[in-house]
Amino acid sequence: MDKQLYRDVADRIAEDVRARRFQPGSWLKQIELQERYGCSRAEVRKALEKLAHRRMLQYIPNRGYYVYPEDSEKDFEILEIRILLETAAAERMITQARATVIDDLLSLAQHFDALISTGSIMAIYEANLAFHRALLASAGNRQLVELVDELRLRTSSAPASQWATRLRIEQSSREHFEMVDRLAARDAEGLRRVITAHIRQSSPD
Repeated sequence: MDKQLYRDVADRIAEDVRARRFQPGSWLKQIELQERYGCSRAEVRKALEKLAHRRMLQYIPNRGYYVYPEDSEKDFEILEIRILLETAAAERMITQARATVIDDLLSLAQHFDALISTGSIMAIYEANLAFHRALLASAGNRQLVELVDELRLRTSSAPASQWATRLRIEQSSREHFEMVDRLAARDAEGLRRVITAHIRQSSPD
């Protein structure tokens, strides 16, 4: 099987989830996806496996795949936990981050920004994760990075809940650059402020 083919199918499914063409809580039937995207059953199956691995869909053994249902109260509580953890790490990020780390973060922010126009929603999502993992890693605590990854797994599907519009993706990019700027300026309070707004997914002005 051509890997690029099922990756293309995965990208198209992810985009349809983000655009809410598949509603939260709805089950995805493989035969319908084959017809919708004009692909084979094997390609659909591999695409769904990839999306479940990336937490864009939920897999239930013996039942199939479905779009994460919304749980606003739970998601809000988990985001608040992330804010507590990640803002508390801001001071360590400031004191630990060397110039090479800041340069690497800037490159990751630029990569995310470039993908807004050229990349798939999955590529954008993975670039976002790479930036945030590197930012957290700058605090020098690997367990923190793993803990936040685990918390992400307990929230609703990120592309659907996080980037419903291009404006929101563009705002995320601006916030990435601002985090790098605050880190370079050794501005812990400013970094905490941007992290908080970013996690809460404030709407664009």
